[in-house]
Amino acid sequence: PWRRRVNLPSDVTRTLADLFDEAPFDICHVHEPFAPGLASAALRSSRALNVGSFHAPTERLVATQVARKVVQLLFGRLDARTASWETTARVMERHFPAEYRLVRPGAPALERVGDPSTRPLRVAFADEEERPALRLLLRALRLVEAEGEWELLIRSEHGPSSTPLRASLRERVRYADPAEVSVDELIAASEIMVGASSGTEPEPGILARASAGGAVPVASRLPIYTEVLGEGDRGLLFEPKDAYVLAGQLTRLIDDRDLRERLAGAAEIRDWSTVTDRFEEIYGELAARRKPLEGNRALARRVAARPTIDVDLHMHTDHSHDCATPVETLLETAREKGLGAIAITEHNEISGALAAAEIADAYGVKVILAEEVKTADQGEVIGLFIKEKIERGMSLADTVAEIHRQGGLVYVPHPFDRMHSVPDYENLLSIVDEIDLIEVFNPRVAFDAFNEEAVRFAGKYRIPAAAGSDAHVAQGLGTARVRMHDFDGPEEFMESLRTAEIHTTPTNYVYVQALKFLQTRGGSAGGRGARRGRAKAAARKG
Repeated sequence: PWRRRVNLPSDVTRTLADLFDEAPFDICHVHEPFAPGLASAALRSSRALNVGSFHAPTERLVATQVARKVVQLLFGRLDARTASWETTARVMERHFPAEYRLVRPGAPALERVGDPSTRPLRVAFADEEERPALRLLLRALRLVEAEGEWELLIRSEHGPSSTPLRASLRERVRYADPAEVSVDELIAASEIMVGASSGTEPEPGILARASAGGAVPVASRLPIYTEVLGEGDRGLLFEPKDAYVLAGQLTRLIDDRDLRERLAGAAEIRDWSTVTDRFEEIYGELAARRKPLEGNRALARRVAARPTIDVDLHMHTDHSHDCATPVETLLETAREKGLGAIAITEHNEISGALAAAEIADAYGVKVILAEEVKTADQGEVIGLFIKEKIERGMSLADTVAEIHRQGGLVYVPHPFDRMHSVPDYENLLSIVDEIDLIEVFNPRVAFDAFNEEAVRFAGKYRIPAAAGSDAHVAQGLGTARVRMHDFDGPEEFMESLRTAEIHTTPTNYVYVQALKFLQTRGGSAGGRGARRGRAKAAARKG
């Protein structure tokens, strides 16, 4: 299937997007989701938990050399990956590092068709490998010196090959149309199956099914074919492109019935039911990582009796290196904009939140102590309801653990904004059980797609959604807010968040960024002076 991709019409892509918007799928399982194609389009549109299966054991040059970064981003939407073969897993891990669980395809036993004692021994070839493979087989036929009677049946949609054969050989070769004979029917009616790929487009699944179905394979010595057949344990091997050795191996099998029976008896039979059981196990593991739909009913009733307030969960003051807004200005603006609570999330600092909390009552605004912490190399994470400063530079896992140790909530900001320092998808998956809430709208992201990706991630794992302005200037405060019932502490906050609504105000990204630049680098001498004063005070204390 990976050799037959075509660009999808736009109406197909739109239909897929509409389908995922309307249907509450739990799992979206795609195969070989390399663009362009239906699988990659489904992966782009999916709002479900995504499983990607990879089968081909060869490198895709365009995907790995030309468009690797784009493909890597697309594959980032996969929540689990499987590979049909260890060889495939190694190829994928080299170019797109991740965990690839091995789930081999089915290779069931087949009921044999026909009595071989009443017809010539049948050698089969399924023309699914690259075209030169068939030409190699036909050249090898000229060298076969078997004493027994035999024939070659080729299943091919291309019809007879142009490779010349002498008349006595042409009489032994027949072609079958795929519309008339399935691969399994071909296997069940044959004693030998040939795989002659040189490595360009191998078909390991056919050889595995042939071995299990009673047709002894003869195959080129490729890593993927050796994985299927062992070192001659379940079939005979020859060096790629070597017609002489291929002819010799065919001669051996045609003339040696005991050898055929011994190799056929060593086949690895794998029912498809074992494959489906393994995938159901993977689906279950993914589904188990989702947050529960129901919370604490008694707590929910208590919170629901309270009035609603607007809450902005992400902002900065001049206690952050890239902001010049004084704490007092922030609180005054919050009151003017009708905010009932705010989370002050300084970069690697809690002093701004502490300073605001001391005077918050005078402004009638509740302050959540928080900090936006830079991890060692896995992006930023916010701790809400923390009590003391968390040092930057720890691993993501250790930072999350420290937030929870303080009784706080783990809040992932702008999770897919690749213009910020963010954890990649795999890192988020590693802590998904520890994430309490996720920022699905941040007005400061440059592209709406970043917020849309956050919505998908929150939805698939049922992580409570939140929002914050990420304001670095007072004018940006409240442009993203959560309307929720009033709360007291993290437990009530989380219960209230279950029924909350997110409200946004359109902003001009360039205008807000320009204000931030002017205030932190060109203007706001008061803000710069306040920071210098705190630095001097800290130095005196030290």
